[in-house]
Amino acid sequence: MTKTRRDNAAGTAPELRLPALKIQQGRGRSLYTFAMDGKLVPQIATVSRIRRDDNTELHGYQRPEVLAHVAAIRRYIETDDSPLLPNAVVIAFDKRVRFEPAPAAVDSPGYVETGTLVIPLIDGPDHRRPGFIVDGQQRCAAIRDANIDAFPISISAFIANDTADQRSQFILVNNTKALPKGLIHELLPGASGALPAPLRVRQLPATLLEMLNFDETRSPLHRMIQTPTNPGGYIKDNSVLRMLENSLSDGALYRFRNDAALPYTGEMFTLLANFWAAVKQVFPDAWNKPPRRSRLMHGAGIISMGYLMDAISHTRGDGDGVIEPDEFAADLKVIADDCRWTEGEWTFSDGAVRKWNEIQNTPRDIQRVADFLQNRYRYSQARRGR
Repeated sequence: MTKTRRDNAAGTAPELRLPALKIQQGRGRSLYTFAMDGKLVPQIATVSRIRRDDNTELHGYQRPEVLAHVAAIRRYIETDDSPLLPNAVVIAFDKRVRFEPAPAAVDSPGYVETGTLVIPLIDGPDHRRPGFIVDGQQRCAAIRDANIDAFPISISAFIANDTADQRSQFILVNNTKALPKGLIHELLPGASGALPAPLRVRQLPATLLEMLNFDETRSPLHRMIQTPTNPGGYIKDNSVLRMLENSLSDGALYRFRNDAALPYTGEMFTLLANFWAAVKQVFPDAWNKPPRRSRLMHGAGIISMGYLMDAISHTRGDGDGVIEPDEFAADLKVIADDCRWTEGEWTFSDGAVRKWNEIQNTPRDIQRVADFLQNRYRYSQARRGR
């Protein structure tokens, strides 16, 4: 039975005490399973909304409530047809929550303990609650708003080491669902612990994207990339990620990967910032405009220019040195008159002629523009004897 306790004389905060099972899963990870009235969940857990503060630090990890989904669940719960929500809500608790084991049962398996989960009840702002909802925010919102007295639900919980651990578990729990890719990409840089191989591969480009988007002092792409916390950016995050992944695979960024240890993200960022600063300088009329007005800001432009960055870096590369913006700009200027980012027509080597705004974010068009830029660059270098 649920119990609360308040000891004002001792200065002890009120607590919620819930019968629970502690289940050992994996190496050092415990899962706590219990039931409680869904109407009481807001007293112990809140939703950690993804956002950035004034210093562009990332906080939270949850997307906004989907109001239509919440309304549908609420209507179902309010029916007289014996509504059933069998899936458990997942909550990440901080270390203020503790488990008190009961005397061991004789026939109990070694990986299960019965006992009491003790959860402090904290007054004040929601973010001070000891729990954050990892999965099930729509169901909790529907129960919260439903015109019913109570609705018991099953809850699975774990105690997280820190916010990075919470983010990692949120990504892992939702990895098989239709979670927006942009949300995953924005969370990955701050995630920790064991992630599936496909997510580990994305973590480095996601980290570089975050640096490019939120370094106000050094990045020419500051707040130009569209993400969940920066919805006003003109450049799609997926286009930047593809550009970065290509270069990390076998381009200019590859030599900074340092596969034996941590990658040299500082050198990677400097090279990227220098290149895009040069692009901004050489193509001012096409810079920071919606893709419908500038194909430079379009997926085809971003990805194809990434290939050109790799080609210039290969030509100018000198050991572990980083190419300066004026060096990039000098090489970009020789092909600038051949580019059709905002007007005119592209004439490609395969004979295709396309108006500037007919270029699409397809593999064929991206390859055409990338090949065109690199061929014009190599031709200019050959004429200059380089």
